[in-house]
Amino acid sequence: MNATVSTALFGGFMVVTVVLGLLAVRGRGSGGGLAEWSVGGRSLGTVFIWVLMAGESYTSFSYLGAAGWGYNFGAPVLYVVAYMSCGYALGYVVGPMLWRYARRHGLVGITDIVAHRYRRPWLGAAVAVLATVCLLPYIQLQITGMGVVVSTLSYGTVSLNWAYFLGFAVTCGFVVVSGLRGSAWVSVLKDVLVIGTLGFLVVYVPLHYFGGYGEFLHRVTAEKAEWLTFPGHASGGLGQVWFVTTTLVNSLTVVVFPTTVAGYLGARNAEALRRNAMYLPFYNVLLFVPMLLGLAALFVVPGLTGADSNLALFKLVVDSLPAWAVGLIGVAAALSSIVPMAVFMLVIGTMWGRSVLGAVPRLATRQKLWSQVVVVAAGALALLLTYTAPNTLVRLSLISYEGMAQLVPMLLLGLVWRRLTWLAAVSGLVAGFALVCVLVFGGHDPVWGMNAGLVGLAVNLAVALTVTWLGPREADDRPDAEVLAVDDASPEGETEPVRASS
Repeated sequence: MNATVSTALFGGFMVVTVVLGLLAVRGRGSGGGLAEWSVGGRSLGTVFIWVLMAGESYTSFSYLGAAGWGYNFGAPVLYVVAYMSCGYALGYVVGPMLWRYARRHGLVGITDIVAHRYRRPWLGAAVAVLATVCLLPYIQLQITGMGVVVSTLSYGTVSLNWAYFLGFAVTCGFVVVSGLRGSAWVSVLKDVLVIGTLGFLVVYVPLHYFGGYGEFLHRVTAEKAEWLTFPGHASGGLGQVWFVTTTLVNSLTVVVFPTTVAGYLGARNAEALRRNAMYLPFYNVLLFVPMLLGLAALFVVPGLTGADSNLALFKLVVDSLPAWAVGLIGVAAALSSIVPMAVFMLVIGTMWGRSVLGAVPRLATRQKLWSQVVVVAAGALALLLTYTAPNTLVRLSLISYEGMAQLVPMLLLGLVWRRLTWLAAVSGLVAGFALVCVLVFGGHDPVWGMNAGLVGLAVNLAVALTVTWLGPREADDRPDAEVLAVDDASPEGETEPVRASS
């Protein structure tokens, strides 16, 4: 009976999710071109941008991984709150800069921006391939997270394999048709459920299992003090230096992450992005809830090991709450997989449709169509690897964030410093990415207590500067306004953008 109630509730919400995503483009016709599909026609206001970008940051990791890290290690998990908050502060400056640059030149993603800045279409295609390698593991992680959530909330009646497919099907069901706008609409439903369910759990769990926060926190400090200080419990050396360096490199990475940039470019104006940067840190408060519940699970369900520790939060609620409540919490967690998965798939589709397939003259007139095809292909590939070779993408996920960090000099430095040449940017990217791969896959992350991504980024920057100063000068007769992210001379929002191809 419990399985029937919770599964029926979940199924109903999945139907609502698809319908809501499809309704997002009602009245807009089937046209609109690539810019309408991939960045919402650059028309999303503060509320939609807020829920969309919050949806990208609050993923299935927040329900599973954050609670699991809290359960296993304790204090080191706070790096998530730290780097996101710092990243939002950087986004206050970077977001409007990228928005203006992309609007002025009719660009729809980071590969577009790179290709335009350095006048090398092949460089945009190369970045698309690199970014896809780094993003595919995140699609697989969301598929896996969705599968775990659905199997758990259904009390085991829905198999993991069917749950994986369901996550892929629901996401494709609306993102292919409605693009970024559909993701933003679904994010509204997701955020209402996330805020409601976590607000309930942060009160319910301490009261139900401990009689209140006083007794809960007393037991943590008395019995689990190792979880409250660095380097945490059995974390393998994730100390203060690791925390600071990880916060730094991740905060830099998050502002150039392709999905974050897609959110920037979807904004109606730069002011919406600045307001969004101020409001998003409030959403981070929610991240403390699964972290705290992970600590609570140490006393309620001790002895969880390996992947089972990621179920710490759900094991607290499945046996103590009625089926309908378990279903609602499961829906919130599932939507926390679907929304970021949709944006990851959409961004990969846009990069390939615009910078790879769109660079072929015979295919250039159908960029939106090819982007939609790639969305399905990318999701299907991640689903297939989840079934057949899950460790392939899991291994790649080790370098995903630290690898994407190596785009920071090419993108951000290149937009404010004209002397940075394409050769210097590529040399730095190759050196930094190669070093990250060597360190991470060689088991040397952290290295000297530092995040390997920051070490790679330092080498990346050093190589880029050296090649710029000692290498050949590049002739570029374009004005600064064409090359750099300079401020618009006209009032904000009045500059007529170049039309992106459809």
